[in-house]
Amino acid sequence: MTRGVGVFREAEIPVALEVFDAATGSGREVDPDYESAGVELDGTLAGWACWGPTPGTEGTFDLYWIVVDPGRHGSGVGSQLMDEMHRRIVGRARLVLIETSGRADYAATRAFYARHGYHLVSTIPDFYAPGDDRVTYARAFIARSARDAGGRPDGGATPLPDAGPRPS
Repeated sequence: MTRGVGVFREAEIPVALEVFDAATGSGREVDPDYESAGVELDGTLAGWACWGPTPGTEGTFDLYWIVVDPGRHGSGVGSQLMDEMHRRIVGRARLVLIETSGRADYAATRAFYARHGYHLVSTIPDFYAPGDDRVTYARAFIARSARDAGGRPDGGATPLPDAGPRPS
């Protein structure tokens, strides 16, 4: 599936598979630094996402990988994965970061993140390779006080509304 998407460089594919194995416990113990979700349709994995808390931070998470079978693009599988990640991090996350490519063939990916309330926060030119910028998106989450949340155990954390980029 990762290779079939057609946008990942050949060197990225073994990294994605290593993270997948660590997150799912394929062949070994699950790595507690990773959390993951998958969508299965007709008995086949249609998409997979992996995220986790960013080491050394308070409440910051990274979305490491999200991959949807190319035949399922536009079917809502990616949105299901994003919604599941958001559901699972409520009450723990205050910020989620996503790093992606600035190449033209990633335009649909960047638009997908924007539709899910993520905002462009940085671009590093030629990061991955000449002409391949690193583009970082962020989405802030807020945790309401227990009083405001009605005593909910998750603290009533909710994603912030899509309010556009913050001034620097």
